[in-house]
Amino acid sequence: MAYRDVYGAWQSDPDGWWMEQADAIDWVRKPSKALFDDHPPMYEWFSDGLVNTCYNAVDRHVEAGRGQQAAIIYDSPVTDTKATITYAELQQKVARLAGALASRGVTKGDRIIVYMPMVPEALVAMLACTRIGAIHSVVFGGFASHELATRIDDARPKAVIAGSCGIEPARTVAYKPLLDAAIDEAHHKPEFCIIFQREQLTADLVPGRDVDWHEAQDKAPPADCVAVEGNHPVYVLYTSGTTGQPKGVVRATGGHLVALYWTMKNVYDVDPGDVFWAASDVGWVVGHSYICYAPLLHGNTTVVFEGKPVGTPDPGTFWRVIEEHNVRSFFTAPTAFRAIKREDPEGEYIRKHDLSCLRALYLAGERADPDTVNWAAEKLGVPVIDHWWQTETGWPVVTNPMGIEKLPVKIGSPTVPLPGYDLRILDHDGNELEPGHLGSIVIKLPLPPGTLPTLWNAEDRFRKSYLDHFPGYYETGDAGYIDEDGYLWIMARTDDVINVAGHRLSTGAMEEVLADHPDVAECAVIGVADELKGQLPMGFICLTKGVDRSHDEIVTECAAMVRDRIGPVAAYRMTLVVDRLPKTRSGKILRRTMISIADGVEFKLPATIDDPAIIDEIADRLKTLGYPRA
Repeated sequence: MAYRDVYGAWQSDPDGWWMEQADAIDWVRKPSKALFDDHPPMYEWFSDGLVNTCYNAVDRHVEAGRGQQAAIIYDSPVTDTKATITYAELQQKVARLAGALASRGVTKGDRIIVYMPMVPEALVAMLACTRIGAIHSVVFGGFASHELATRIDDARPKAVIAGSCGIEPARTVAYKPLLDAAIDEAHHKPEFCIIFQREQLTADLVPGRDVDWHEAQDKAPPADCVAVEGNHPVYVLYTSGTTGQPKGVVRATGGHLVALYWTMKNVYDVDPGDVFWAASDVGWVVGHSYICYAPLLHGNTTVVFEGKPVGTPDPGTFWRVIEEHNVRSFFTAPTAFRAIKREDPEGEYIRKHDLSCLRALYLAGERADPDTVNWAAEKLGVPVIDHWWQTETGWPVVTNPMGIEKLPVKIGSPTVPLPGYDLRILDHDGNELEPGHLGSIVIKLPLPPGTLPTLWNAEDRFRKSYLDHFPGYYETGDAGYIDEDGYLWIMARTDDVINVAGHRLSTGAMEEVLADHPDVAECAVIGVADELKGQLPMGFICLTKGVDRSHDEIVTECAAMVRDRIGPVAAYRMTLVVDRLPKTRSGKILRRTMISIADGVEFKLPATIDDPAIIDEIADRLKTLGYPRA
């Protein structure tokens, strides 16, 4: 069936289409219908069904005779460890930890915070919560104490499951002191903590509150799966809010199962038994959807990787993992590829490995610039599929649906919307724009199953953040346009569209130009305040390893390229050569923070920043151009 037929089938009968997809899930009680629309704009899916996430992700595969298949492959170059866990072994591990939680009074609806490194036990903890109907909230391992405290106060967990430490390429990060400080600061106090002790750094346990991972499970009987309603939250995942107060994205169980299962074949084109690898972290939505849940729901083998794209030990580590574990589909962020390309521009490490098992590379998390896409496609020799989604949506909004039909690739566009997503482009006043016109990307309500129905204990904030600006639509916060063929082009976050002397210009388009310069490995463009023109663009570039040309020459060439490709209207003159860009730990460039430094306004250092020292480096470089002006 062609993509247009599948999308058309959803459009003509959304409820019937989603009920058909729900047949792939094992329900304790099938839902009576798909959409529950009694209280618009607050919509729910499969609400009266009864189901269990852990049963669908683990037990049913064992019962179907596939217990000896690998469920999880653990590969940790930072600890030099590899391990394989079968579905049968995973079932035992999850049931025992769930039993340990249940024996300590955890029941359906209780929240559990999971604060773990990239180890298989992180997935065991998540699945153990879903087994007994508890709601997990995973917080990125090593997150600062204050940020962890705000999440403890918002989620009010009965317990915390934590690792003793995380392993970075150059250091070991002690998690337990951060957790202790967070609990001290938080008004809400968890009843107990289960601590997974790692041999690289063991933690001191607080008597009466903390219990060792293994000891907690010793005497507890294994727990059975507890059926929950389709609208019961499977998890709360916090995403940074603009006010500093994190937003708890809620994921409802029924829609989560149905949507994620559907994507594994239709988007990522894998069959049960294939190895699927998303190189991310369980602290991010990608880790929830495509390290833990979707691969296991679909009966795939998922890879849990504890390392970095470069430096553990070299820029060939991704290729080793793909070759060694027979990875069919690989998903990572463009920033990982930019890091690899910067270290290995000729792809010499790629040629050292047999990657014939790999069918496709999927990129998401930020805009995939054409330079990176072209480099990856040329060096790997497989389709490179850009796709676009958000923490809030939980699964792809726009992609090239490889398992349905491989559509022509337009580099720079993530391709077309998936069934369930009715995309529109609106101007500031909410009028729909013609193809080719830049505006706000919105999704017509209702959002499909698997997306957020609300924010945790914050319905008013949910409406204000996403629904109020354009009534009847979900506001994505991204700006772009749809072309004549129905392809979406994402140009920037809405606040990254700058106004230069009355002209609305996309910083993303300028970044594409800079990324095309042969000496530029990575770049970012921001808009800085200007008395005369309102805003002016400023570029930051990191050079490819081994480039020893004059920086002044490169800067001049960059300005000429932007002038040639975008026009003098961009007024692009300022480029700074920097060693590195400030990023979150998931690889997103902190453009807003850079704008604040350049404009001399106060800002809160993002909790997700990878290395705070970069802020001072950027500030020092800005001074060479006389910024901030004040």
